[in-house]
Amino acid sequence: MSVTLPDLPYAYNALEPYISEEIMTLHHKKHHQTYVNGYNTAVENLSKLVGDPSAARKQISLQSAVKFNGGGHLNHSLFWKNLAPAGTTGLKPDGTLETATLASSIERDFDSFSKFKERFNEAALGIQGSGWAWLVLNTANQRLDIITTPNQDPVLPPYLPLFGVDMWEHAFYLQYKNVKPDYLSAIWNVINFKEAESRLNEGLSSKL
Repeated sequence: MSVTLPDLPYAYNALEPYISEEIMTLHHKKHHQTYVNGYNTAVENLSKLVGDPSAARKQISLQSAVKFNGGGHLNHSLFWKNLAPAGTTGLKPDGTLETATLASSIERDFDSFSKFKERFNEAALGIQGSGWAWLVLNTANQRLDIITTPNQDPVLPPYLPLFGVDMWEHAFYLQYKNVKPDYLSAIWNVINFKEAESRLNEGLSSKL
């Protein structure tokens, strides 16, 4: 089954000044579209080789393309929902969260929101090459955790992604160059904690 590029839930300039309109436009229309196209092409080509025992190498190669491009599509589809214009994210002017369940869970598992952000930033900056940093719910024990995934690998069970930060250079380089800490400092202003709260409540109320 083919996939399509989802619409953004806000305008391309809605995350200014923290993420520029230029980055959002290129990231969505070019990079995400490339993952959509790559996934659809790989799936179509793979379906043509089903049952052909002489095509094992081609099948393996195409499976890698399905994983990479499919993961890129899944990750970015979630990423757009994980962002929101400043002032609408669930972050109070004093830097605390108005999302009750998420706030209490973060305090329980990381001691405080500030310590959580420090640990998250450390994990994101520790990624070698390209990848993603995630706040996840471990559905096995109902606790929050911070994980990273390389390249475009998606988050898999027992983890449920609450939000992720894209650490590929295309997500920040045009605006922040190679200064990743500045990118991370800025993106906290547009993380959609209300969406993360919704995903957390969904995960706590269901068995994955």
